[in-house]
Amino acid sequence: MVFKRFVEIGRVAYVSFGPHAGKLVAIVDVIDQNRALVDGPCTGVKRQAMPFKCMQLTDYVIKVPHSARQKFVRRAWEKAQVNEKWSESSWAKKIEARQKRAKMSDFDRYKVMKAKRMRNKIIKHEVKKLQKEAAKK
Repeated sequence: MVFKRFVEIGRVAYVSFGPHAGKLVAIVDVIDQNRALVDGPCTGVKRQAMPFKCMQLTDYVIKVPHSARQKFVRRAWEKAQVNEKWSESSWAKKIEARQKRAKMSDFDRYKVMKAKRMRNKIIKHEVKKLQKEAAKK
């Protein structure tokens, strides 16, 4: 499998930890091998230097020139519809599901357990019914 997510100007990254964890940023300039100048005009992240260890590169790239101003980055971000594409991605959906699961109360976990139990009971009943029909033939 060929690696396709390179650090480049305009690459959108997900901030995995730190004060801006869970937000998207665009790489505006590469400072050195460990840090990049990032900007998140539509996610509330001010322009700042951020280590690559804090970021996970996404598949999305916006078309911006080297050291573009925030206004230009915002326009390119909205034109590329990064927020819409991100919210539709399986990565974002997994993160949202994980957060929803973490916020569940004890009673919510109990309701989920009962629903799973009921679902498994129905599936088991249908499988047995199909096995009986297959055995008759």
